[in-house]
Amino acid sequence: MSWLALALTPGVGPARFFRVFAEGEAGLERLPELLGDAHARAYRKVLAEGRAEAVQARAAELGVRPVGAWEADYPAPLRHLADPPPLVYLKGGWPANRPAVAVVGSRRAQPWALDFTRNLTRTLAEAGVAVISGLARGVDTAAHEGALAGGGPTLAVLGSGVDVVYPPENADLAARLTLMSELPLGSGPSAGSFPRRNRLIAALADVVVIVQAPEKSGALITAALAAELGREVLAVPGRPSDWASRGSNRLLRDGAGVLLEPADVFDALGIATGKAGEALPEPEGEAGRLWRALRQRGEALPDDLALDLGLNAAEVLGLLTQLELSGHVRALPGGRYEAAG
Repeated sequence: MSWLALALTPGVGPARFFRVFAEGEAGLERLPELLGDAHARAYRKVLAEGRAEAVQARAAELGVRPVGAWEADYPAPLRHLADPPPLVYLKGGWPANRPAVAVVGSRRAQPWALDFTRNLTRTLAEAGVAVISGLARGVDTAAHEGALAGGGPTLAVLGSGVDVVYPPENADLAARLTLMSELPLGSGPSAGSFPRRNRLIAALADVVVIVQAPEKSGALITAALAAELGREVLAVPGRPSDWASRGSNRLLRDGAGVLLEPADVFDALGIATGKAGEALPEPEGEAGRLWRALRQRGEALPDDLALDLGLNAAEVLGLLTQLELSGHVRALPGGRYEAAG
């Protein structure tokens, strides 16, 4: 709990956290020296009040996992950031072994751009590519919808806590996605939170796609961050006179790759069109037994699987999380699951 407590300490952001983390456990003993007396006192208060335990308990109630930089399943691409979040909150499973493409753009995208986005992300998902976006209105929403239609995993990185869906009209959509945020549970959206979440989107993706963006679109921030991280940036061209495409057209002028069809994304990923890797190996042990039972049922609730297999609910939920992360199962609306491999 010590690292989680430090991550939750007021005033300890990424720079201060990783200054201590670089020293290992010994750094926690040297907090006054490394961070000053005030931050050391704040850390001890967090420990004494049991805030880390409280956060874990609340997260468990919501089906959320706090994942810290000190843990093996912390998303590895985030470590490449200059200011990686010490802690992210994850709701749902995320297959780390698949290529990932971020698809972002205008909240006021035109109908052609929304149709293009849905067709693109459906094709990517059908090929086994994971789709990342931000759940915003417009292109983001269309990106998630297309990925779901293609049966693939899709991650929404939020500018709010994972338990606060914004915009609220996307609540039903959010229930079908994997959600991630670095903001504490209960945090509402704010103007400053969206540019910061964009850096997570850029880091998590292998390729970043801008479908349509005006000159001051937040999607351009994502594109700039992606370029800094060495990710390939693709943009969909629009009419030169169209204000809604002025930002994405300027990206093309400045050297972004041209995206005309899904094959352009597959080329950027370095994979054959429509083939995102080898078939997943069959899981072993109890996880394999559960996966085979789920394939026979088609889809099921965890309680049904517990009865089929003679396991308790906690064991089944743990196995389902393991299988989600490996890409073998998908979560469905209403708490149901289906086999994906």
